[in-house]
Amino acid sequence: MNQGQYVFAQLIEFLSHNDFTRCVSKYDGNYKIKTFTCWHQLLYMIFGQLSHRESLSDLIICLQAQQNKSYHLGMGKGTSKTNLAKANENRDYKIYESFALILVTQTQRLAIPNTTLDLSIDAAVYAIDATKTYPQYVKEQNCNQLNLFAL
Repeated sequence: MNQGQYVFAQLIEFLSHNDFTRCVSKYDGNYKIKTFTCWHQLLYMIFGQLSHRESLSDLIICLQAQQNKSYHLGMGKGTSKTNLAKANENRDYKIYESFALILVTQTQRLAIPNTTLDLSIDAAVYAIDATKTYPQYVKEQNCNQLNLFAL
């Protein structure tokens, strides 16, 4: 039996709700929104990333299976795939971009307190994904789990 908070709820406590609210206010993200706020959208998308959901349908099915715990995770009563898709499509990405920049700044202060870190990169950026195999990109037999995607 669970005696405390869920792990996801503990992780979310590290995010500053006040900083996020300032970002939402700056871009009028919750204008004419009644229940599925930008904060809820952020929590849904974070949960989807952390639980390796492959699609919005997969995410919604996963959360609906545990709907009684949704409120305790901080996600409210739940939402539909349509509402989440519309929110992703219509809400300004700059809300989440500015919040991410705040988080990066906070992380830099914690990780490197006496130096500044320059993150401006002029070259191509690559992300390495080892979750799927694409044989056409594999050059050696023992490297069959490496994929490169240009961002």
